[in-house]
Amino acid sequence: MVEGKVVLVTGAGGGIGRDIALAMARHGAKVVVNDIGAAVDGEGRNAGPAQKVVDEIRALGGQAAANTDSVAEAASAAKMVQCALDSFGRIDAVVNNAGILRDRFFHKMSVDEWDAVIKVHLYGAYFVSRAAANHFKEQGSGAFVHMTSTSGLIGNFGQANYAAAKLGIAALSKSIALDMLKFNARSNCIAPFAWSRMIGSIPTDTEEQKARVAKIQQMTPAKIAPLAVYLASDAAKGVNGQIFSVRNNEIFLISQPRPVRSIHRSEGWTPQTIADHAMPALRASFFALDRSADVFSWDPV
Repeated sequence: MVEGKVVLVTGAGGGIGRDIALAMARHGAKVVVNDIGAAVDGEGRNAGPAQKVVDEIRALGGQAAANTDSVAEAASAAKMVQCALDSFGRIDAVVNNAGILRDRFFHKMSVDEWDAVIKVHLYGAYFVSRAAANHFKEQGSGAFVHMTSTSGLIGNFGQANYAAAKLGIAALSKSIALDMLKFNARSNCIAPFAWSRMIGSIPTDTEEQKARVAKIQQMTPAKIAPLAVYLASDAAKGVNGQIFSVRNNEIFLISQPRPVRSIHRSEGWTPQTIADHAMPALRASFFALDRSADVFSWDPV
């Protein structure tokens, strides 16, 4: 479905990114495999993971180039796109997958932990997308695929930095979709459920925790790749500004914020009438303090 297209996949040295890069290659794309080779928390660098995936693609008979620039800096993101141009002459799709974790309960979270995660996820998605945008504009085509998360779309404990970045990515994607529509460039999000090193630190101290992890381990990164390939292909030309989720063999369309219920008083509101009238009227439509596991409460299908 992506025969001859040039696709940049960030964070593609392992996990979800690796499987997306391999799937893109199997379906005919030329792939720029980006990965700095860092630990889950973003520390360290190693050129090995990106090159290993390139070697896997070449062993399959595909074409790929390795790139080890960081998504967290604008100049480095520009180098990734330039790598695609230098290696294959164009760029057709960007998959913003790179990410790190610095989990901490909010009242304990440091500024450095906040900054590091926002920089890689939200700034990274912006920097890489921005570097590709002018090329998409000039050629009149292109596709952005961004990884968001139900931690931001729904909620989770101990991930204020990650959740804020991932919900920001959903808004960024919608804005890109609106701004780039006239150039036939699309932008969509995937919220993936998959076992990878990003969630490999989930505790398994109790039988309940062990059972939860066993369920998650059913959801392999390879299950995410088909949707990413489709969204990068011309077959998805009518799909734009959407948020999807993949959970094993399930694909979900995720809702976007819209008005749920309204109430008015012709004379306007005071704090007291809000307390007496507005909040009691609206309370039935309030959202619970759900986490992702509360909403996706059934076993993966």
